[in-house]
Amino acid sequence: MKKIKVVLIGGGTGLSVLARGLKTYPIDITAIVTVADDGGSTGKIRDVMDIPAPGDIRNVLAALSDTEPMLEKLFQHRFEEEKLGGHSVGNLLLAAMTNITDDFGHAVKELSKILNIKGQVIPSTTRSVKLNAVMSDGEVIVGESKIPKTSKKIEKVYLTPEDIEPMQEAIDAIEEADLIVMGPGSLYTSIMPNLILNKMKDAILNTEAEVLYVCNLMTQKGETAGYSVSDHVKAIHDHVGHTFIDFVICQDERFDDDILLRYEEEEAKQVKFDKDKLTEMGVQCIHDSGLVSITPHRYIRHNNKVLAQLIYEIALREISTIQFKTNKE
Repeated sequence: MKKIKVVLIGGGTGLSVLARGLKTYPIDITAIVTVADDGGSTGKIRDVMDIPAPGDIRNVLAALSDTEPMLEKLFQHRFEEEKLGGHSVGNLLLAAMTNITDDFGHAVKELSKILNIKGQVIPSTTRSVKLNAVMSDGEVIVGESKIPKTSKKIEKVYLTPEDIEPMQEAIDAIEEADLIVMGPGSLYTSIMPNLILNKMKDAILNTEAEVLYVCNLMTQKGETAGYSVSDHVKAIHDHVGHTFIDFVICQDERFDDDILLRYEEEEAKQVKFDKDKLTEMGVQCIHDSGLVSITPHRYIRHNNKVLAQLIYEIALREISTIQFKTNKE
């Protein structure tokens, strides 16, 4: 049986957490990661060196690394001293390696070797990009970190410069994938920046792989206020220009009122599970009683072990179906 090829698409903390859970399974992982972040240490390095944002790449590299725990801690260590700009060691190493190799994509590959990562990590593009959002009132917000702060409804997001192309390795990975997984993570600022690249859209729409979306558990202020599960799916389809999501992993049970009350302070609510609309859209819903875990500080999180197991089971089922069809033919 061939090794299952799973492609992860996203950014932020969501993708790194998912990658960490999946790396224990016998699958071939490729993570395609957004480089549109412009806040914090990442934003400072991006602006000074004119390179893609390294922060999300750093987190996924650390998540997939198979090396001494102390080396991973060093890679993720962040200097608090103001003179050092609050930079993480990993961000500085990515910047330094980009200087040495004169290519951000090559820099990621070299650090992947040093960290002995399982699979591969590919920046969605090797150029410095800006994420822009057109709001419901027509205002255009420039900059990934500024978009959620407006608290207005987002109509669409787009990248500048307009001629940005994805890395060829990302396109190749999508074309060869058995399963593509998007999310979890911020819908418009972590997932969309990967999908709205023109050649990326084409690759996803033309792939023979099944596509799975891991929906967020809670809405996000400034991005998805009032969104249901189907609203998340529709937004992705609208930006890509066609329907293509086959499965969605989501929560179908209501959380305890005391936990939801705690989230109201952040103007966040549970994402509504609207099964009928999803069924009309041709999307198969997958959920599990153990999908959600509550942290000691009463935060709602995906249970990473359960989420990874669900994804692995879907991948196994899909590759078995593909092999059965091939043998029959």
